[in-house]
Amino acid sequence: MTAVIYARYSSDNQREESIEGQIRECTAYAEKNDITVVKHYIDRAVSAKTDNRPQFQQMIKDSERKLFDLVLVWKLDRFARNRYDSARYKTQLKKNGVKLMSATETISEGPEGIILESVLEGYAEYYSADLSEKVVRGQTENILKGRCNGGRGTFGYTLDSERRFHIDPVTSPFVMEAFKRYNEGATMKEIRDWMNEQGVKNPVGGVLTYNSVEHMLKNRRYIGELKYRDVLIADAIPPIVPAELFEEVQQKIAKNKKAPARRKAEDDYLLTTKLFCGYCGSLMFGESGTSRSGNTYRYYKCATAKKKRSCHKKTVRKDWLEDLVIAKTRELIMDDAVIDAIVVSVMDLQNKESNTLPLYEKQLKETETGIQNMLNAIQAGVLTSSTKERLEALESQKKELEAKIAEERLVKPKLSEDFVRFWLTRFRKLDLSQREQRQALVDTFINAIYLYDDKMLITFNYKEGTETISFAEAAEAAASETGSDLDCLLAVKMSRQELAEKAGIDPRYLANVELCGTIPSVPVMTQLIRICKLLAERYFNLELLWKDSQQRQRTNKKLQLCPEQYLAIAEGILDGISKSEISQNS
Repeated sequence: MTAVIYARYSSDNQREESIEGQIRECTAYAEKNDITVVKHYIDRAVSAKTDNRPQFQQMIKDSERKLFDLVLVWKLDRFARNRYDSARYKTQLKKNGVKLMSATETISEGPEGIILESVLEGYAEYYSADLSEKVVRGQTENILKGRCNGGRGTFGYTLDSERRFHIDPVTSPFVMEAFKRYNEGATMKEIRDWMNEQGVKNPVGGVLTYNSVEHMLKNRRYIGELKYRDVLIADAIPPIVPAELFEEVQQKIAKNKKAPARRKAEDDYLLTTKLFCGYCGSLMFGESGTSRSGNTYRYYKCATAKKKRSCHKKTVRKDWLEDLVIAKTRELIMDDAVIDAIVVSVMDLQNKESNTLPLYEKQLKETETGIQNMLNAIQAGVLTSSTKERLEALESQKKELEAKIAEERLVKPKLSEDFVRFWLTRFRKLDLSQREQRQALVDTFINAIYLYDDKMLITFNYKEGTETISFAEAAEAAASETGSDLDCLLAVKMSRQELAEKAGIDPRYLANVELCGTIPSVPVMTQLIRICKLLAERYFNLELLWKDSQQRQRTNKKLQLCPEQYLAIAEGILDGISKSEISQNS
């Protein structure tokens, strides 16, 4: 088995030796477990809260080449301090067949280990947030005093000993000229080439790039503003560019800006890597298609069914399936008994596998015993050069172990039962309308989902956490509260009047639909399904919707050509036929 080691320290106040210490412990772990280390990736003085980590990004890219099986880190917080980024990059590694492993935080490969890992990442995130709060106070104070927060300053300005901004008489004219030229129609590329021809250098002494020019033309410091987070101080520093010219340039930049590239569709599928076909066991992946009307439909499809066509698993609508999974997972975490069971499992696992500190304490005890034996020998008159050297070595080893124990207790205190419970119950307060928070819920609590045409099997990340959900029962439960499908009015928090207005119909018509069993027209029904997020499967044959028969296509075309004044007649006839058919079936 081959592995790479990723090491990082986050700020200049940490010692360079911490990198070597991380590599040393990772190497020792690899040797102990018969793992061959093929490469080191090291980011120095770089935070894990940003994606601007060159070696980290290179490692993620190299994982696609299948050159290694493991990524070894000293602690999980070296990989990422944010659980969402951590989950995203671990998923990426998993797709490439690479596993993340901590040398000092041995996490079980079982389901409870995933939850423990989530708690450890959460603890690191809390530590990072506390540290950030202290940094923010200092940075905000600098802004209020008109000082530069860090770096080499801004092109066009100089910094004095107190890091206050002063206009640079040499470079500031180039800033002003750049704004004038862009306002007169020059492109950023032309401005870049002109400034490089003039021998202008950036603050670090390099040539100016396209991005450098773009950043310059958007930098509000040139009109005297300093900003940090939500704190904005106008006229904090001497301006170089008049405010009117600056705003004109911003308008032209916005006008010339190209539309941003759309995010890849696969990023929107929450269940990727968790969802499997119940019939053949293959992964199910997200796909999308566009109908003739221009509507986009997203769904999950079995990989085998797509490639080999040897599996009969039908596609499943994305939103419907994800909403059902989220609802069932939320039911799980709202159950106090389940939370209690997970807490017990996590604490047992932590006590069982957190062996770094006990190991150091055991080694310290053995070292102290060795020192005492040496002292006893000296008192007995046995004093040689080797005895003295051995005693000095033991004393040095004792100091090193005491430092390691102190560091372990400081950096990684043992997670208490209360903290684990608090961390798990926080998921009850998630805003499930936010994709990131829905993803966190899935990543933490769901191990795998096996999907059939009529049901799904969800395995959760705790002992005996398995649930089978029948789609028929789920649909029935969704409409069982009062017998009306419009119970969703409560869920969407709309009055009958508001819903009618959104659907473009008379409130009395909506009341008849809700109370009297009036069958709405297909356009109205489609609107109600969309607005109220109803289960379309209960009302339509989705396969027919997505792939209309030739006869339905002909009829639809004729209806589109039908004069407006006759549509009401056609609609009434279709409503009558539909109602009669349903009455006969009942």
